[in-house]
Amino acid sequence: MKYDLIATSAMGLESIVAKEVRELGYECEVENSRITFKGDELAIARSNMWLRTADRVKIKAGEFKAYTFDELFEKTKAIPWEQFLPENAEFPVSGKSQKSKLFSVSDCQAIVKKAIVERLRSHYKKTSWFEENGPLFKVEVSLVKDVATLTIDTSGSGLHKRGYRVDQGEAPLKETLAAALVMLTNWTPERPFSDPFCGSGTIAIEAALIGQNIAPGFNREFVSESWDWIPSSVWDQARAEAEDLAKYDQPLDIVGSDIDHRMVKISEENAFEAGLGDLVSFKQMRVQDFNPKKDYGVIVSNPPYGERLGDRKAVEQMYKEMGKVLVPFDTWSVYIMTSNENFEKLYGKPATKKRKLFNGFIRTDYYQYWGKRPPRDNR
Repeated sequence: MKYDLIATSAMGLESIVAKEVRELGYECEVENSRITFKGDELAIARSNMWLRTADRVKIKAGEFKAYTFDELFEKTKAIPWEQFLPENAEFPVSGKSQKSKLFSVSDCQAIVKKAIVERLRSHYKKTSWFEENGPLFKVEVSLVKDVATLTIDTSGSGLHKRGYRVDQGEAPLKETLAAALVMLTNWTPERPFSDPFCGSGTIAIEAALIGQNIAPGFNREFVSESWDWIPSSVWDQARAEAEDLAKYDQPLDIVGSDIDHRMVKISEENAFEAGLGDLVSFKQMRVQDFNPKKDYGVIVSNPPYGERLGDRKAVEQMYKEMGKVLVPFDTWSVYIMTSNENFEKLYGKPATKKRKLFNGFIRTDYYQYWGKRPPRDNR
């Protein structure tokens, strides 16, 4: 069967998620925070396995205008839920509403739940309650400008949960955003890579996964693996493909450093958990001591922002020192994400390009300083 699929995305990352979907071989359309495409059961498995920057992969069960609760009930009931939900399915309903006449989320959830129950009761000839002791199907009703979209989540835990994070710092960067930061650069696996504010090592680890073309979902499970209409052979095929495409022999020069020795230890533990302990090295170091031995490297980092008033002066001083250290390395490309609007001035150089991104709910800019190209580099 072909399904209408949605890869959800953080604001600002839609074009990267869309590029990933197309690289998997699926035509797609880009909307705010979601990328829609069509695919079969294998597409569900492959997109969960491979999408580095998407939040989740959902099946769109139905979409329609709904101005009244009656309309919401009847149109939800008209959807062939029995194609997805077995008789013993556990199907909690969550919801959200924006700029819609039906703004009571709890009422919308209850109505959708009731409509699905009515549909399944009729199909399965049930007169008693549904046990709901079987596989999990998370249903969501999303109302935006009076259009109701009903989806079923195929991922389970968000796709940022790769399964390697043993520990983290107090302001962890989502793995999906870390991967996007790397994918927005000119880095290739042959070039040195550094993150001088590595925190729990997420950017460096994501760079290593990208460098060796390791599927980010390879070491985790997805909620749709328990659904009987997606055969286990489909998941076996998706994992076999991931294994075949991985480039485990690709040498990498990736270093993460941090002033805090505790974060360095956490980074090392996370890298080993990801199976990359021998590929990524971490060390305790101040950014002021950055002194690479190679040319044409790439720095990607998410340094402290100084969001708290007491931290601001120290952070701004650190940005100045960072500029003094990094600007002279003119063959290195530097990519820094921060919410500090004075970053270019403090760093001492205007960015080649900047891009608006959101780190959670914090609006940031991704400042890009392109270094000289390596010889015979036609990119």
